[in-house]
Amino acid sequence: MAVKRILVLFPKDWDRAELDHPRYRGRYEFLFEGFDLFRFPENARLLFFDVRRHIDRLVRRYRGRIDGVFSNNEHFGALIAAVLAQRLGLPGTDPAVVIAAQHKYYARCLQRRIVPGAVPDFEVLPYSSAPAAAPRLGFPCFVKPVKATYSVLARRIDSLAALRELLDFSPLERLILGRLVRPFDDLMPLHTPFEIGARSMIAEGIMTGEQVNIDGYVHHGRITVLGIVDEVMYPGTQAFMRFEYPSRLDPAVRRRMVALCERLLAGMDYSHGFFNIELMHDPATGAIGIVEVNPRMATQIVNLYRRVDGCDPHAMLFDLAVGEAPQPVSGRGEFRTAASFVFRRFDGRAPERMPDAAQIEALRQRHPDARLMLYPKRGAGLAREMKWLGSHRYAVLNLGGSDAEDLLARYEAIRGELALGPVDAPAIRLTASSA
Repeated sequence: MAVKRILVLFPKDWDRAELDHPRYRGRYEFLFEGFDLFRFPENARLLFFDVRRHIDRLVRRYRGRIDGVFSNNEHFGALIAAVLAQRLGLPGTDPAVVIAAQHKYYARCLQRRIVPGAVPDFEVLPYSSAPAAAPRLGFPCFVKPVKATYSVLARRIDSLAALRELLDFSPLERLILGRLVRPFDDLMPLHTPFEIGARSMIAEGIMTGEQVNIDGYVHHGRITVLGIVDEVMYPGTQAFMRFEYPSRLDPAVRRRMVALCERLLAGMDYSHGFFNIELMHDPATGAIGIVEVNPRMATQIVNLYRRVDGCDPHAMLFDLAVGEAPQPVSGRGEFRTAASFVFRRFDGRAPERMPDAAQIEALRQRHPDARLMLYPKRGAGLAREMKWLGSHRYAVLNLGGSDAEDLLARYEAIRGELALGPVDAPAIRLTASSA
């Protein structure tokens, strides 16, 4: 069998951890382009990044030399990969579909047309540090940029003063935010008739309930759902504490969610590629609301399916990238439950110490299935993350368990070994239904 050459744009840390696995050797050759948006000095390239020139260069360099291209980078990697695939005649998601999903305002307009009962009231807001009036839908409301990722600047707003504080950016922050969305603004008019650019905000009605995400892919218009993961927040916050699989939701609710996603994706003309859709279920009313649609793989989460179901989402992604039909597997995993634990601080301080190389190697020896990612930040980077997110994510730990009690015991053991853990937030407690 000939080795398939796949170009990976703006690879994420979770991608690199998977692509290095021996099971792909001899089947794929991976080529890499792009830089890390979150690590200095690589991210300094953002100041001079011209997305059209970048795509032209990739077209010249890789025409006839690769079998597929993908990116799980939400900022602009997924969109660049879609445009590049289109220009090279390779399998890929339609760039217009990616733009429609990522532009939060136009995504809401599209969702309201396809599944009107699943969309809160919403309106676009000017990108101003001193809005003159409250949003039409009033307070409280949920405000976020029309183009962002990792919940940057997304939060509940209860007053006009709080809205003005949210939008009070320093000149450096305005420069960074502008550079982050400029590639999207440069590509949007080439593929859509949209007029509202990415330098805007959107206000939405508050949705309450249990939040989940649905992961899957579409091949030739046929939708396959891998599973539903519960998203659990730190109490009293909008910050993710863990992602837990399998979901605790009632099977009837899960079936309704899958049906809604199928209707939504079909209405969006989403015919190819991975997707991650966040939904909210209100147990009091039974209502299901759409939080957002992400036109790419959620790399931090999909390895939970491998632990429980035995499937290989990245292999499915590679199949899609080269135009082949993925082969899903279910019910053959090593564990019965799995979770992705997010370590955060809410006090604006960096952890006193982080695990060193020897401790991480010892973790790998004692817990071979555990996957630890570290995100240390200090100084201006830490302050900016606190302002934009309201907390500081410094580590993520993914692992499985034979049941909820075993998973919690392994989590606590690793947390103790590495001296990780939230010092100013409640300890994690898994739901009994995880078993």
